[in-house]
Amino acid sequence: MNDPARILLIDDDENVRKALELALKANGYAVDTAATGKEAIQKSNANFYNLALIDIRLPDMEGTILLTALKETTPKMIKIIVTGYPSFDNAVEAVNKQTDGYLIKPFKTEQLLTLIQQNLQKQRDEDEYGQKKTSDYIGTKLRQNPT
Repeated sequence: MNDPARILLIDDDENVRKALELALKANGYAVDTAATGKEAIQKSNANFYNLALIDIRLPDMEGTILLTALKETTPKMIKIIVTGYPSFDNAVEAVNKQTDGYLIKPFKTEQLLTLIQQNLQKQRDEDEYGQKKTSDYIGTKLRQNPT
């Protein structure tokens, strides 16, 4: 059986963290939470996460800054911006910093779950493709140079 996808949920609002954590766990995900960008960076350095849900406004940094920091420490982790303060500027900045999704609060849990599932499937597909390419390359080299 496959291990559940690991999600890091970053939001300074404790009620939002708890509600989303419960919904995600009920859907089979392993969830860890952080209230600040600094805490999120520490956790991502210590643990593996498939995906991060990042609030745009955190007490110690903007979510787009955290997006960049997490991209540097964990490039393959999916990063989705979640905001109750949507603006054209922060949407453009998030896209320019290569967010994998942008969700506006309030949202339906089903919207979030669909976005997560789509991104995790894309991540799995990319991993499988990379493994197949590596396997094909090694097989070709072994056929060219049998030992």
